[in-house]
Amino acid sequence: MSDILTVATFNANSIRVRLAQVLDWLKRVQPDILALQETKCSDEDFPVDPIREAGWRVSYRGRGGRAGVAIIAADDLEDVAYGLDDREDSDEHRLIRARLRGIPIINTYVPQGKGIDEPEFRYKLHWFERLCAFLDRHYRPTHPLLWLGDLNVAPEPIDVYDPKRLAEHVDFHPEAREALERVKAWGFEDVFRRLHPGEPEQYSYWDYRARNPVPNKVGWRVDHIMATPPLAATATEAWIDVQERLAERPSDHTFLVARFDLSRLG
Repeated sequence: MSDILTVATFNANSIRVRLAQVLDWLKRVQPDILALQETKCSDEDFPVDPIREAGWRVSYRGRGGRAGVAIIAADDLEDVAYGLDDREDSDEHRLIRARLRGIPIINTYVPQGKGIDEPEFRYKLHWFERLCAFLDRHYRPTHPLLWLGDLNVAPEPIDVYDPKRLAEHVDFHPEAREALERVKAWGFEDVFRRLHPGEPEQYSYWDYRARNPVPNKVGWRVDHIMATPPLAATATEAWIDVQERLAERPSDHTFLVARFDLSRLG
């Protein structure tokens, strides 16, 4: 088995609409893991058969047309579980975790927040707090751990096309950025920024409503691959597959990919 672990994340904005694109991308890139968010279908409607017929394993959890997460893997997933595992309302359609080749993986679709004066924004901030408690219960930052997905936060001014105009947006508001930083302070490093420090105009999401958003660089970096220090130190590559955002009937997001050389783990 290769020591190279290739992982990716993609907000599909409906797995049934984007299924052909996802299967073609999997065949071309051959990742070990593809984390999906916003699958937008209940479990009984998830297109599991075509994915398995293409040679992939998949675990998923959805709730009708809202949210939904999945992990597609080249090998069998172990210890699959869902949700934040606390006493509050179920979040099984927003978090799926598993283990592959000994590496724990957490895939999240963080609540978007709607508007900064809306209850949904307070829920988003609280969700990050619950995630910190979840991490404390189940993991240690001194051990290898991946956290990836659509985190619905652009961490720095460099991660949005117009930081002044977007300062009050729920995905760039100071409180949202601080909430993400508190989770990162638990023990995560932004793998893309580790390998591309200070590089501008690196976006993973472009709003449908903008005119020619990709060529005009009207984007956001809200999809992330985070790793604890032992694993982050083994990262060798990270890239955003911008071309897939230009495909026919694309999602408003695209694929973010990272590679790790597990032979470097202590």
